[in-house]
Amino acid sequence: MMILKQIAEYLEDGMAPKVKELVQQALDEGLDPKIILEEGLLKGMEVIGKLFKENEIFVPEVMIAARAMNAGMSILEPVLVKIGNVSLGKVVIGTVKGDLHDIGKNIVGMMLKGAGLEVIDLGVDVSVEKFVDEAEAVGANIICMSALLTTTMLNMEALIKELENRGIRDQYIVMIGGAPVTDDFAKKIGANIYTPDAATAAEAAKEVLIA
Repeated sequence: MMILKQIAEYLEDGMAPKVKELVQQALDEGLDPKIILEEGLLKGMEVIGKLFKENEIFVPEVMIAARAMNAGMSILEPVLVKIGNVSLGKVVIGTVKGDLHDIGKNIVGMMLKGAGLEVIDLGVDVSVEKFVDEAEAVGANIICMSALLTTTMLNMEALIKELENRGIRDQYIVMIGGAPVTDDFAKKIGANIYTPDAATAAEAAKEVLIA
């Protein structure tokens, strides 16, 4: 349907007011909110993720597209909640204790939303206890941690140990990322998923949840 294609294209172009306007128009025309989400907003973010992964666009363009998606979701989300829309899964995301960097974390969060997941963003400087307590409180499937400083990476391992100490390690998929993080480090600490970029993170999360 043309309006869904337009929503996706306006999102790709970062035109937040137009996305918001067309999402409302689509609802007014009686379109299924889930179809608007999947064939409009998520389709647009899928394209953004692909372009970002292939280095055809960069952080500023992703952030502008993400704002457009948020604009559309501000209209769509209350309707989806009302009809009991079920997301693919829940992700608790944050930057680990001692680290205040959030650009990478924010992009990953947007990509995860774009893949159809519900994202609970805990912000920066998040303690191990807060990650685990919040994951327990909201019934998360994935705990996603970001670090930009080598010195704060140890908190990723500490979180896994905290899950083990509480006897709930098997209940969560632990995803880690950030500039100093490597696949070897992820394997060493026992994390489930490591990806080098935001788009791949969303793909990996989606894969593991639908497996």
